[in-house]
Amino acid sequence: MLFDPFYQPDIDLENLEVTPAVLLSTPKAMRLPLRWIAILRGRIRASLAATSGIHRGTDALKMLMAGADVTMLCSTLMARGINHIRVIEQEMREWMEVNEYKSVKQLKGSMSQRNCPDPSAFERAEYMRAIGTMRPQADSVLPSSEINPFVSLRVKSER
Repeated sequence: MLFDPFYQPDIDLENLEVTPAVLLSTPKAMRLPLRWIAILRGRIRASLAATSGIHRGTDALKMLMAGADVTMLCSTLMARGINHIRVIEQEMREWMEVNEYKSVKQLKGSMSQRNCPDPSAFERAEYMRAIGTMRPQADSVLPSSEINPFVSLRVKSER
């Protein structure tokens, strides 16, 4: 892991000290790893582990379909408790049953760049096309949580 978005200290300007802060991911954080896992699946000889932004069973399914061999999640369990893993598992089971998947192996990599119906969807040209279709809305203001993909959770240090 090159970067650890989970722990990123901050600077308290009033007290002039470095303060610890835990940053929990949001579901939007999964887009970048999803793209690169889909692109890399079948192109390199390595196991791919998906992290960042996996909060629901559908998030885990998307990462597996993109080509992840394993998905990892932490933020949602820290926010909702360890028993939330049962909810995630149930969501995955229900989706797989409705969509007639018998196993995770069957769906793994099925939507990677090599296997999806439109491989260009993972490329920069597709991004540029998407940007070209956007139109500003006069009264549209993004809340700060939409701008910053991470939610900050402060940890008090004991001195």
